[in-house]
Amino acid sequence: MTAASLYDRLVRTPEGATDAMAPETARDVPRNGLRQIVAQALQSTGDQVVNAKTVLPWLFAALGAPGALVGLLVPIRESGSMLPQAAMVPWVRRHRVRKWLWVAGSAGQALATAAMAVTAATATGTAAGVAILVALAVFSLSRALNSLASKDVLGRTIPKGQRGQINGLATVLSGVVAITVGVGIRLLGGDDAGPLVVLLAAAALTWVAGLVVYAGIREPAEELAPAPADGGGWASRSVALLREDGTFRRFVLVRTLLLVSALSPPFVVALAAEHGGGLGGLGAFVVASGVASLIGGRLFGRWADRSSRLLMIWGAGAASTVILLFLGLLLMPAVRDWTLLYPVVHLLLALTHTGVRVARKTYVVDMAQGDRRTEYVAVANTAMGVLLLVAGAVSSALALLGPQAALVFLALLGVAGVVAGRTLPEVSAR
Repeated sequence: MTAASLYDRLVRTPEGATDAMAPETARDVPRNGLRQIVAQALQSTGDQVVNAKTVLPWLFAALGAPGALVGLLVPIRESGSMLPQAAMVPWVRRHRVRKWLWVAGSAGQALATAAMAVTAATATGTAAGVAILVALAVFSLSRALNSLASKDVLGRTIPKGQRGQINGLATVLSGVVAITVGVGIRLLGGDDAGPLVVLLAAAALTWVAGLVVYAGIREPAEELAPAPADGGGWASRSVALLREDGTFRRFVLVRTLLLVSALSPPFVVALAAEHGGGLGGLGAFVVASGVASLIGGRLFGRWADRSSRLLMIWGAGAASTVILLFLGLLLMPAVRDWTLLYPVVHLLLALTHTGVRVARKTYVVDMAQGDRRTEYVAVANTAMGVLLLVAGAVSSALALLGPQAALVFLALLGVAGVVAGRTLPEVSAR
């Protein structure tokens, strides 16, 4: 089977989608699309292991790291990959071919993950926790390169109407692997870090395999855009973009409100902790994440190509609804002690988050062209890094009153996201 025939089976291709592309770029769409699906799937597979919401907290517990360090995992993982992006834009713009930036970012993530594996095998306590946090910071900074480069390469090599499906199919493949990993963790059980050391080492290899695949993409070398005439720094240009571009500013606001699906799962896991289960308990949550990716990837990929705006609205509303129903069930003693309740709720939140991630990635790629896309992605992610710290701080402070208080706040955030999302214009191919 040729690349073109396989791609046609996997991706719906609207008629005339490649008319605006150069002939050689249009000819390479199937090859490039398949390579991006595989490379992103390999990256997402590694992400299931280097997961600051499930696997790494469990690893810290097994290594005896202080609880105070556990609270730094999600902020370092998420904000570390977002905050530096606007500052990276001038450097990224000096590269006519952006795929090598993705390759470099993947190499950095592979090395950082390998360092985590070595640390978990050789250290314990505070020393292990600090070393893993340092490796996670390197991991996140490397991920910033991937985030910037992947949107550019996707926009340059894949036409509108197919980009959401590329993201969705990669998510499906990673879901299959996550289910396998989760089942393996559940069967192994135990409370020591040995199985997680092996998983981290294997995850490092997924990024190596991903960069090899991605390096084979045939990306058109576009002309470098001239430097901004105003001579301002990246910070002033970022502020100006947010101030002057109303549509982009609304997108950043909506994306902030969509944090309901990203920040709520750790609180569900915290509420489940009293039910224990050791490493086997972790397996149930990893399987739930994998099932969400498997179900949601293809479905939401096609939905995003029709209307990424509506998918973002749906995701915010669904996440809030799940949280409020969950809080209602917790008021019933007979249901509160049902062990499967927590993985099921985690599955539903992971499913909505899958839709949200595919939708926002597709929306920002479809919203702009060329280096304007690079700037949109970078400024949006840097702004999100700041806002994520704010939202995380508020939810963490509310969590002092109990995880339920934090979940109420996040549910209200999602409701506001539904309202704000309705003000966004349509940018997808319908």
